[in-house]
Amino acid sequence: MKFALHFSNSNFSDGAGARRLARAAEAAGFESLVVIEHVVWPTHYESIYPYSPTGRLPGGPETRLPDPLIWMAFALAATERLKCMTGILILPQRNPVVLAKELATLDDMSGGRLELGIGVGWLKEEFKALGVPFEKRGARTDEYMEAMRALWAKDDASYDGKFVSFKGMSCNPKPVKGRVPIHIGGHSEAAARRAARYGDGFFPATGSQVDIRPVIEHMHKLAAENGRDPREIEITTGCPGAIPGSGVDPLQAVAETAAKGVGRVVLPVTAFMSGGPSGATQHARTFGGLDASNLEERLMEFGEKVIRRIG
Repeated sequence: MKFALHFSNSNFSDGAGARRLARAAEAAGFESLVVIEHVVWPTHYESIYPYSPTGRLPGGPETRLPDPLIWMAFALAATERLKCMTGILILPQRNPVVLAKELATLDDMSGGRLELGIGVGWLKEEFKALGVPFEKRGARTDEYMEAMRALWAKDDASYDGKFVSFKGMSCNPKPVKGRVPIHIGGHSEAAARRAARYGDGFFPATGSQVDIRPVIEHMHKLAAENGRDPREIEITTGCPGAIPGSGVDPLQAVAETAAKGVGRVVLPVTAFMSGGPSGATQHARTFGGLDASNLEERLMEFGEKVIRRIG
């Protein structure tokens, strides 16, 4: 079992904080840090955030939310083994040729420690501000994954799609293992289909008590129908019972999560701040103002109790 810390860039949003968190997480035995993305935050929006009963983003427009790739570069440069993963990057908002270059460069310079979690996006107002069509963003996402993998696979690459097209192009350096692993975020039918077809991993709901076993089983079924071995698609999700102070035995909670086919557990970094789980929950809603004075101690305590015994 792998363990990751989520919402890393929104809670440690400066360079010094990124380095401090990365070094503490690596020392405690965490496998990776997970970062989130929004390029801009509308003051007013009608779009419905699908991961909250309020339909609103946690926090507000003043939230410091660094670009995930630049933030990960700081964290990766400060460590030797720790990986970084976007959870998620809004793929249809990016130029896939430029992104392929950026990701391959970061993966190469970090020694192959980059993973890409992607989603199709939900915030229509953000798409409009970026000048990117909101419609057909799913189809655009699929092409972008194919085009990036074409550039990573070989030189003199070509791709001819509806949304992206190039011929005889080379993009170097290449990712260390030939491609950056892509994890499909979301727990909808469309996300399960996309993970079954394209995903190196699947990243369904993380912070809720929703039973994710049915969507995992459904994705596995679709993968088999696509001629893929479902076991090759890594599952990443949350485990509320493993959060320090939750009142549940974290070892048992992680074991039950692993039994569902999960290979990586993500925990909110806020859970390791002062104030316990209730305080962490409140802080998670605001993405800021955290007291991280005992971060290293709390990470090490969890690492010794759970990661080294299960991981």
